Amino acid sequence: MGDPAIFLTGTGTGVGKTVVACALALRWAAQGRRPRVYKPAESGCELKSEGLYPADATALKAAAGDGRPLSEICQYRYALPMAPAHAAEEEGNPPEIEKIVDAISELRSRPGPLLVEGAGGLLVPLGPGTRMSDVARRCRLDVLIVAPLGLGTLNDTQMTVRVAREEGLSVAGIILNDLTGMESPSTRRNPSAIEELCDAPLLGVFPHISGLDSGMKESTEAGSIAARRLGEAINYVGWNSLG
Repeated sequence: MGDPAIFLTGTGTGVGKTVVACALALRWAAQGRRPRVYKPAESGCELKSEGLYPADATALKAAAGDGRPLSEICQYRYALPMAPAHAAEEEGNPPEIEKIVDAISELRSRPGPLLVEGAGGLLVPLGPGTRMSDVARRCRLDVLIVAPLGLGTLNDTQMTVRVAREEGLSVAGIILNDLTGMESPSTRRNPSAIEELCDAPLLGVFPHISGLDSGMKESTEAGSIAARRLGEAINYVGWNSLG
């Protein structure tokens, strides 16, 4: 069995993709597997003196211990919090699918696992005539779906799995992310409901970690506060099936 190559997507925006991605990258790094991470396009970047700052890609880089320049890990950056294709209509520099495919192909030629994080969900417009699903399909990446644990997730998760199947993508699994830490009838029922309704394995429920967002802004390097807290949550998910 070769090294895993995962495309991590969400059922929408704000479901905690980067939190789960950092946890997986930290796990692989702790195993000494030297993972590589890649986020082709990131919107909503803060403008700093050195340029647009991709916070998600920076967190992934630190969690994985990936020593490559940030410019290689996140090629396309936008200030507007919009789909990359639409942000590029305002700011220029539209993502080019061929360059993204070439970058992923080069990364796959190296030993070790690869984690590619998308923007939003599978059908988010990436560039002219392309969607995020095209990256996973063209690069033959297994899809890992992150979905919120609470009310509303059943429809969105089933739709995401259905889109993945229609696109010919292999779904490696689903992770439900507890965004609030508040128990309810839906949070109790949804894990078993997802197993019943979705033709894809449920890998687990990623627990709510209070205050994690601020910690991740500081650092996700091994030994950091955020890394330690993510490490405590890793055992709630059955990662082994991902390789």
